[in-house]
Amino acid sequence: MERSKLLLKSIAVWYYTAMANEKGKGGSAHVPRMENKKAFFDYEIVEKVEAGLSLLGSEVKSLRQGGADMSGSFAMITDDRQCFLIGCNIAPYKQASNSNHEPLRKRKLLLHKTQIQKIETKLRQKGFTFIPLRIYFNDRGFAKIELGLARGKKQYDKRDKITARQQKNDADRGMKKYKR
Repeated sequence: MERSKLLLKSIAVWYYTAMANEKGKGGSAHVPRMENKKAFFDYEIVEKVEAGLSLLGSEVKSLRQGGADMSGSFAMITDDRQCFLIGCNIAPYKQASNSNHEPLRKRKLLLHKTQIQKIETKLRQKGFTFIPLRIYFNDRGFAKIELGLARGKKQYDKRDKITARQQKNDADRGMKKYKR
């Protein structure tokens, strides 16, 4: 009798852990990651920082649908040592009707004071800027943003990257018929 109870208990534990793992996999697969691909092309990323976002409910729902455009946006530290995301366009949520958010409003970034101080000292150096790289949802379901401390690339650096990519594609295309 005890052996059958133990077996049933172990099956139940296995079932619930399998369901939890499936839920975790499915939740992360359906939630989009919005990336700022132009930032990686235009800037040399020196350091990356993860921050939380202070959002309204309609903004979170819009982000879950993948409605964010980060091109041309940047982060700024104000005089009272708070960090804000400026220029990030989060599309209005269609089902929110009249209680919708303003798409281009300033959004507060949640960082520790020590992080803000370190970033502020690096931003004072010539040529550095603070740009968003991607927005995603972590395992707990909170919206996070990955920010990069970046230095702008020169035009010839961009050209070198384009030619290197084209040469790699040509080589791959040439090797394709031999890989069969």
